[in-house]
Amino acid sequence: MTASTTRRTACADAARSGMSLGRAKSRLVAVGALAVAGALLVTGCGDQTKDKDKSAGGGTSAAGAPLADKLPKEIRDKGVIKVGSDIAYAPVEFKDKDGNTAGIDPDLAAALGSVLGVKFEFENGTFDTLLTGLRSKRYDIAMSAMTDTKDRQDGVDADTGKKVGEGVDFVDYFSAGVSIYTPKGKTQGIRTWTDLCGKKVTVERGTVSDDLAKAQAKKCPAGKKLTIEAFDNDQQAQTRLRSGGADAGSSDFPVAAYAVKTSGGGKDFEMVGEQVQAAPYGIAVAKSNTQLRDALKAALDRLIKDGTYSKIISRWGVKAGAIEQATINGGK
Repeated sequence: MTASTTRRTACADAARSGMSLGRAKSRLVAVGALAVAGALLVTGCGDQTKDKDKSAGGGTSAAGAPLADKLPKEIRDKGVIKVGSDIAYAPVEFKDKDGNTAGIDPDLAAALGSVLGVKFEFENGTFDTLLTGLRSKRYDIAMSAMTDTKDRQDGVDADTGKKVGEGVDFVDYFSAGVSIYTPKGKTQGIRTWTDLCGKKVTVERGTVSDDLAKAQAKKCPAGKKLTIEAFDNDQQAQTRLRSGGADAGSSDFPVAAYAVKTSGGGKDFEMVGEQVQAAPYGIAVAKSNTQLRDALKAALDRLIKDGTYSKIISRWGVKAGAIEQATINGGK
């Protein structure tokens, strides 16, 4: 689904743990107030790791695709890029009413596939396992509102500060921040992370929201403990808050805005305070796969230049998070 300490710290991050590195999905950027939510189009949710949606992120044949020759031969021959994604993070990626993978990431993947002459095949997984899946070569890339952070780039566990893996490279394609929301009409004066002391907050495990909550919990004074309930996906966290089991929830701004707009017809939640931790979303690629990384960057730059990228971002009402050019490892 940004970067603090880390960010859906995928997962994250991510999440979504085979190891904590997968944390920090954020899964953050000033994506432009609730007007964003008003333009968001669809809703849904995904399940766990076994769901493969072969229809998502379609491409074309290599013939006629302008950047097909930039891909590694192995991928070109297969005609498929396998994508690890936590498909329960509307509007970035989710299941629509027909069970198809939809959202910002699948739409961008389909456009990238048209330029590269391959199909992007999404596989559903919990956020904090996506980078593990990438390292084991289950996926070619991870694309899941994953915040590009230095810890993820370097393979460092955000909780311990220890090196736990090779790390990954990111092709950055969007910018977003983290938000807090509460039951509608029951804000209890919550506007900042400090205000959560003495309260209970729901988050998706391994995300930047999870990281921020843990960091805040360490700062809360005695007698005002911050209780954190972390779930496998954001849908579960929202359900817990909706049922009255917590005082607030937190997710990346586009996701929080979408939940506020759509849950209960807009009657369940309200946004409080300002976004924090603005940071880029990145497509994660193995450090060893520089040719694939560079091909994705070239394809994204082409989509930005020809206007396709802008049309997709605008269609989902999140134009304030758009970037002007693709960047490799732009996260701090």
